Amino acid sequence: MKKQVCSIFAAALMIAMQSFTVKAQTVSTFENFTLLPGSYWNGSAKPLGTSFRSGHAIFPNYFDTAYGGYWESGWAYSDMKDSTTAGPGNIYSSRSADGYNNSANYAVGQQSAIIELDSAGAGKVVEGFYVNNGTYPALSMKYGDQFAKKFGDTLGTSCHCPQNSYPDWFKLTVRKWYRGTMPNDSVTFYLADYRFGTDTAKDYIVSKWQWVDLTSLGNVDSLQFTLSSSDTGAYGMNTPAFFCIDNLTTEDSPLGIQNIEMANTFCAVYPNPAKDLVNIDLSKITDDNLKLNITDIAGQMIHTENVVSPSLISVDMTGYANGVYFVNITGTHTLINKKLIKQ
Repeated sequence: MKKQVCSIFAAALMIAMQSFTVKAQTVSTFENFTLLPGSYWNGSAKPLGTSFRSGHAIFPNYFDTAYGGYWESGWAYSDMKDSTTAGPGNIYSSRSADGYNNSANYAVGQQSAIIELDSAGAGKVVEGFYVNNGTYPALSMKYGDQFAKKFGDTLGTSCHCPQNSYPDWFKLTVRKWYRGTMPNDSVTFYLADYRFGTDTAKDYIVSKWQWVDLTSLGNVDSLQFTLSSSDTGAYGMNTPAFFCIDNLTTEDSPLGIQNIEMANTFCAVYPNPAKDLVNIDLSKITDDNLKLNITDIAGQMIHTENVVSPSLISVDMTGYANGVYFVNITGTHTLINKKLIKQ
């Protein structure tokens, strides 16, 4: 009997100890807001500065009452499902006509929008979010409009490129604030990319929800979102400066700076530069829940895997273009960032 009780106690203790290694997460789904189907909230009921909250994230909003009233900056949230109507009258719709995984609500951001983390989320890791183009910018890039060009079209340019092969792009850059400073770290994601030369079959404008991994930024107090485009004019960017996000995911525990610095010294990436096979040695890392991601310089994920047992991992780079890549390993107490050159 005593042996059985001890066994039960030991098993319970093991389960309890294992639970401490699981990352607790909080997701900003925006489903905590009530909207009529096919409607949106843009701050008009609370003009001249307000915010809304979902999960551990706070989304500032500013609605200006001038000129009859308009959403000037920050964030709105939406249940709009119009993926086909072009023009500035449809700025609150996502290109997929819904939120991530067919959810009802999602958020719409403008140029230089900021997300602040509340007291429970500040100073901790933001895992990432799902992103999509809005219908207005997506159709503007696809067909052109009175303000912006059709992406890939060489009319009016002097690049002497074959028709429909102009290297256009529309990029989202995410940077962090942490303890009052903004480091140089950033994560980029191309909402549209036409930089493939005459191989126009590779050109794309994002129309489905895509995951953007922010774990490489480490601990975060707030995030800033900046849009840039190849299509610019005398007054700045011509591409409509809107984008949609959903399921922003924050971790409920920070990464220790000491652990980050030690982990970088314990991880070896070789040969570097590499021609084909690259080895990533994690055998000295004493951590759990490790995940390996490799991205190119444009922020596109080329390889990802969960590391069940820290060891030597080999990745075949033969099929990838020469250039700069980034190796990112995250864990419960680990954040590793290494630069990899492919020759």
